[in-house]
Amino acid sequence: MKNQSDHTLTRREFLKTATTAAAAVALPTIIPATALGGGGKPPPSERINLGIIGCGGMGTSNLTTCARYPDVVVTAACDVWDARLDVVVERYKGTCKGYRDFREMLQKKDLDAVIIGTPPHWHALQAIAACEAGKDIYLQKPMTLHLGESFAVRNAVNRHQRICQVGTQIHASDNYRRVVEYIRSGNLGPVGTVRTFNVMNQAPTGVGRVQQPTKPEDLGLDWNFWCGPAPMRAFNRILVADAYNHSSWMDYSGGWTPGMAPHIIDLPVWALDLGFPINTSSAGGRYFLKDDGDAYDNHEVVWQYPNFTMTWMSSLTNSYGFDFHGAPKRQRRLGIYFHGENGTMYSDYGSFKVVPEGDYLDDKSAPPVSIPASPGHEREWLDCVKTRQQPSCNPNYHVHVDVPILLSLMSLKLGRSIRFDPKKEEIVGDREAAKLAVPKYRSPWKFPEKYLKA
Repeated sequence: MKNQSDHTLTRREFLKTATTAAAAVALPTIIPATALGGGGKPPPSERINLGIIGCGGMGTSNLTTCARYPDVVVTAACDVWDARLDVVVERYKGTCKGYRDFREMLQKKDLDAVIIGTPPHWHALQAIAACEAGKDIYLQKPMTLHLGESFAVRNAVNRHQRICQVGTQIHASDNYRRVVEYIRSGNLGPVGTVRTFNVMNQAPTGVGRVQQPTKPEDLGLDWNFWCGPAPMRAFNRILVADAYNHSSWMDYSGGWTPGMAPHIIDLPVWALDLGFPINTSSAGGRYFLKDDGDAYDNHEVVWQYPNFTMTWMSSLTNSYGFDFHGAPKRQRRLGIYFHGENGTMYSDYGSFKVVPEGDYLDDKSAPPVSIPASPGHEREWLDCVKTRQQPSCNPNYHVHVDVPILLSLMSLKLGRSIRFDPKKEEIVGDREAAKLAVPKYRSPWKFPEKYLKA
């Protein structure tokens, strides 16, 4: 690695040294249409009949990406909001049938796979139902909202031998791959602490307040079904608007930590091959925001692993971004800092930089590119549906991202640290916390406890 006057390594310089190695990396595994059938159109036996549950912004974005491939046919869509469902059915008219009840849709024998893009409080039940119906799953993040749900989804995927990709699409980026390669090269030396954050400034009005109440039936929305297994509350149009707004209500999202941490702590979990934390401490609250929501506006977390600590900071009332701050204006900022014996590496979604400890990195060269480029998060999943190999963000991997987040919410709610046994996969010495780990769904929905054990 070339020394620089400011003792830093930029992403551009790192990638320049890796150009030759990159050429040797396997190309993306997108299956060309010509290889699947004559005339550029795959034969029916090679096509994936795809459905979607939850026709909001993220789900339909995933669907649009998948549908542009010639080996995908959109055959089913489900939503409890007529306006959103109608848009998708019209877009894929001729092949797509609309449903109001996901259970009816999952009974379609010719349906191969589903995208689950519903609000987070639905993810576990719908993912498990899809597994039981023999469908493969693209499951939007956060994977779940409760500790028991996380293990139940993983176990259901394994028990029914389904292919599942959790929608942390930043995992597919080249930048994350270069950071993982650098951390695993050992150049930084032992990493004792990782600091992660996501900040923005919604103060003081947050997502706002409803001025004129609206009846959900006037919008063509089945509010009872939308709430599903979560507690029923008075209808609020701000709440149902989109995933951004969901994050202001605890019962339906868990707040902004489950909303953004899956993308951000994914990088250290991947780079350092982290298991489960043995102790989780969390603090925060709803300090300043004045809107219809009820989720915390500040959240601080410390996760303790053997010989390693990771922290998380979420703020909705200040958007200071440390080395990623840039222009002095209110905007969302995020970052990941790896503090090692020989230096510090910090990264966001699209860049990274290395700051040496004195001359400790003078004799270290940039590691070669070794992790192949992704064909895209959704395309990787589609390829795996065909090969029956699990994609990179399958629940067996992603449970190590999901569980720390869920433990942090539990610690915040109980006001104390939570100890966890990684081998037994259970909370230690806290009966109240262990009981809280298994959610109580609103009737008539029932949590499928049979999937709690592997």
